[in-house]
Amino acid sequence: MPELPEVETIRRGLSKFIVKKALKSTTILCEKSFIGAPAAGTVKDIRRFGKALVIDLDNGLSLMIHLRMTGQLIFDSDKSTTSSAGPLQIGARYAAGHPSDNFTADLPNKQTRVILEFNTGTLYFNDQRKFGFIKVLPTKEVENDAFIKKLAPEPWVMSADELYEKLQKHKNSCVKATILDQTIICGLGNIYADESLFMARIHPERKSGSVTKKEAELLLKSAKEVMEKSIASGGSTMATYVKADGTKGDYLEKFAQVFHREGKNCPVCGEKIIKIKVAGRGTHICPHCQRKSDD
Repeated sequence: MPELPEVETIRRGLSKFIVKKALKSTTILCEKSFIGAPAAGTVKDIRRFGKALVIDLDNGLSLMIHLRMTGQLIFDSDKSTTSSAGPLQIGARYAAGHPSDNFTADLPNKQTRVILEFNTGTLYFNDQRKFGFIKVLPTKEVENDAFIKKLAPEPWVMSADELYEKLQKHKNSCVKATILDQTIICGLGNIYADESLFMARIHPERKSGSVTKKEAELLLKSAKEVMEKSIASGGSTMATYVKADGTKGDYLEKFAQVFHREGKNCPVCGEKIIKIKVAGRGTHICPHCQRKSDD
């Protein structure tokens, strides 16, 4: 699933191509993937709420997009034009989301669920497993939507005291499961949970109630730092993730300290990174730096 830094990268990249452009028509190829009636209008802005994107139109309507596990947004320019990202030649493509061969494939294809036609190109919503969706709703109702309303604050707007209090309310759950819950803190997925817990030197299997105020402060600071680095590098996916300028996200290559590094030396102590399962998720830790309280 694309995590918050990837979705923020998509927001910034896609904004350069469709903001101030006219959405002319919508073709729905999978009814499950589109909620509401198709809307036309000029794009005013693209916002992000957690992992959801919201495209605001000038007619008082918005398109909320959630990529879920396998969603993709792929924009193809159909004419020579200019965006804030620079000139777009015929056939230029911007692709982001769940990495797959669709990023370079001919579209539409069997995984294309919705087609949005703009005056300068076509935006394809692809979704292999059909868990993602596009939902049309009044712009003024976006923040009241049940999906968005339940989201907790993101690390940038949450205080350490607030995080500590939430950890204590879920004191019997392991800390990794707690911080993965988007109603407790918004934006931490599997990659950034592992990285944040490592930076804070907290074992992911510890009970949330065992985390001290000082540790909660360090955990929140760590979450901000790893996510800011990832956004700056364009996201975490290495294989086929494409940014607005055609380059790939390189967070895992440049900054990740434990995620997908099992068998490699810990950058702090030299111990071998190991992979375990916590809260049903593959989890990467340094067994020396991240000790359980009873070790």
